[in-house]
Amino acid sequence: MSPARSHLRAALYLAAVSPNCVTTRVAARRELSVRPAPQEPGMEYQEAVRMLNTLQTNASYLEQVKHQRGDPQTQLEVMKLYLAQTGLQVEDLDRLNIIHITGTKGKGSTCAFTECILRSYGLKTGFFSSPHLVQVRERIRINGQPISPELFTKHFWCLYHRLEETKDSSSSVFMPGYFRFLTLMAFHVFLQEKVDLAVVEVGIGGAYDCTNIIRKPIVCGVSSLGIDHTSLLGDTMEKIAWQKGGIFKRGVPAFTVPQPDGPLAVLKECAEKVSCPLYLCPPLEALEEGGPRLALGLEGEHQRSNAALALQLARSWLQQKDHQGIGELKVSRPSLLCQLPLAPVFLPTSRMRHGLRDTEWLGRSQVLRRGPLTWYLDGAHTSSSVQACVRWFRQALQRLGRPGSGPEVRVLLFNTTGARDSAALLKLLQPCQFDYAVFCPNLTEVSSLGNADQQNFMVTLDQVLLRCLEHQQHWSRLDKELASPDLGSTPSPEPAGPASLLLTPRLPHTHSTSSLVFSCISHALQWISQGRDPVFQTLGPPQDLLAHPVADSGASVLREAAAVHVLVTGSLHLVGGVLRLLEPSLSQ
Repeated sequence: MSPARSHLRAALYLAAVSPNCVTTRVAARRELSVRPAPQEPGMEYQEAVRMLNTLQTNASYLEQVKHQRGDPQTQLEVMKLYLAQTGLQVEDLDRLNIIHITGTKGKGSTCAFTECILRSYGLKTGFFSSPHLVQVRERIRINGQPISPELFTKHFWCLYHRLEETKDSSSSVFMPGYFRFLTLMAFHVFLQEKVDLAVVEVGIGGAYDCTNIIRKPIVCGVSSLGIDHTSLLGDTMEKIAWQKGGIFKRGVPAFTVPQPDGPLAVLKECAEKVSCPLYLCPPLEALEEGGPRLALGLEGEHQRSNAALALQLARSWLQQKDHQGIGELKVSRPSLLCQLPLAPVFLPTSRMRHGLRDTEWLGRSQVLRRGPLTWYLDGAHTSSSVQACVRWFRQALQRLGRPGSGPEVRVLLFNTTGARDSAALLKLLQPCQFDYAVFCPNLTEVSSLGNADQQNFMVTLDQVLLRCLEHQQHWSRLDKELASPDLGSTPSPEPAGPASLLLTPRLPHTHSTSSLVFSCISHALQWISQGRDPVFQTLGPPQDLLAHPVADSGASVLREAAAVHVLVTGSLHLVGGVLRLLEPSLSQ
């Protein structure tokens, strides 16, 4: 057996792999099965999700979008055709009161803040977001709660059969892809449930995104922009801003947060092209002036920008609907960034404050404290969002302080997907000074056949394991560079981030960080928790889980530690898999 195959077998069956067991190619591919599970009572929802998973054509769809990047209208025409096949017209969507939100980072949190604020006014809300963490029905919510398995199943099969019945016999492609299907489904749910308003999160893009079929939103928002999905959106901030600004509609007010000058100028140009009034959100401090600091349900200073945008979006909707209690206007100061007029500066109402405080958005700056273990969950996956994650994590550690007795251990659990530069992201995480770096695929178990919500037919098991081995390789190289710095070189500034990223000077690097690769999230959590998490309890580690020397010695350290701090980041799908195991109630 070749060394490459041996190492992969070790990752699968022994679960822990040493840094030296790194390979670059695997000849054979073990495809994940697409066969539906046997029909059993209570399995109707899982059957619907399994069928939905057969529409996971993201790779081919995104490849198509790349070639049609200059013609977003083509994408919208296809979406209109699918909409008509399901029994709706674009005019039907005009009946929905929609808040449309895009951005590179923070758009999901902004949507969550906005929806919760407006729900605090007693309004019936709809919420469409992407991706899901534990169950796919999380993507479509009514009054902040995922739709029930029964409602999901009902709407799924209704749409699926309609699309089958109206397919064009001359075409081999008659079913929309995964995200398009869920977008269509969300529109049907919101119309049939008669929501007062719907908060819709844009997918990857903007101009060509399938949600951009919405032609008469009530208000639009653009959260923070950064470099991500460059093969699809473009390789500069300006190109990305052009795509995001593509959701602006004629005469519809839009709001954004402070951005670098280039992207801000592009957003302004996009707004002017369609006569869209675009405003710059003042910082949350301006709205707090003279009053108490606003309490946010989501941790991290970076969430204050998202909350500021959400307040403007919610107030704009309330104002347009002549709703009482939209916030008393304060004296508006001139914009420091002269490109855009400043949005209203107002005193948030008590309902707005309650909405911000009560916002829950799992997997984003989330902390779970369980006995000696504290889990820090954040789905950061871009350079700027990882920088924000590092600041939040280190500030949280400072607030907790050191344990009274015994050693403290820090563990990183990391993975990325797509074409992201994992080496760059891992370098940003080094200031956290982890004792162990753990890498695993976004699979709760080695086989996901029993859990349709976690199935991904776009990759093979070999591919995701090799990617984890590459992450480990990057980490080992960075660790060696940190241990033996070039004394003649000068440190480079942190990319795309403030100088205050390192909250305290980095301590001398006195030891190498031990790293491990596990074949699934469950095995990684078993090793990290060592049975000390009161909720995540297993019957026992799989055979030979501790066969690796690093895993064996580390197990003793983790068992004896007075406090274990675990940061889970790099992929929102990884965070979702961890949550599924740590919070079993989310799967019910």
